[in-house]
Amino acid sequence: MHILMIEDNESVCEMIEMFFLKEEWEAKFFHNGKEGLNKYLESPNTFDLIILDIMLPEMDGITICKEIRKVSKTVPIIMLTAKDSESDEVIGLEIGADDYVTKPFSPLTLVARIKSLLRRVNHKETIDIDEITYDIETEHLKMDRTTREVSLYNQSLNNLTPKEFDLLFTLADSPRRVFSREQLLQLVWDYEYFGDERTVDAHIKKLRQKVSANGPQVIKTVWGVGYKFDDTEAIN
Repeated sequence: MHILMIEDNESVCEMIEMFFLKEEWEAKFFHNGKEGLNKYLESPNTFDLIILDIMLPEMDGITICKEIRKVSKTVPIIMLTAKDSESDEVIGLEIGADDYVTKPFSPLTLVARIKSLLRRVNHKETIDIDEITYDIETEHLKMDRTTREVSLYNQSLNNLTPKEFDLLFTLADSPRRVFSREQLLQLVWDYEYFGDERTVDAHIKKLRQKVSANGPQVIKTVWGVGYKFDDTEAIN
């Protein structure tokens, strides 16, 4: 695996690199925001995962994330945020980051987050193109977990981030079932967020915006409980 990490603290990068090498991951480290972005733009297909600090020289992590998402909607992005910086965390998730890690953090925590994210992203199998079957097929929605293809209201929904796909899949796999935020954190993120429900709300907000571009909203809020997928009331 090839990782691009843009972090201005060189000692942090040196420490993280040792843990990456132990996992046999190759990584490029940049301490300047603009230089890191330029490296990505030179060969975007080279990198399997991006790690971004928020505060960087010349160009901040939020701006870099926006620029990367213009090139790739699917490359996994983990953002590093300062402790208690709630606004940075929510903004990062809303513009397309898949996860965030709060500083100070343990290198083992970062490695665990990376593995958790990649288990979702890299779930690919060889299939016969003439024998495609959908894992989820309702009246208005079709989803294939292997190809990561989504059709809603007979239109492709192909600009979902990996976490948005997993969130929609989880909800649609049990139509009309209400999931609490805590349940979605465990099912979609594959680890505990220690009650940080803003992660779910930020992803739901972005997912709804993308879904509504295809037709009537199918992700419903059940006030005081959580969220559910329901397309039974959608207009044919």
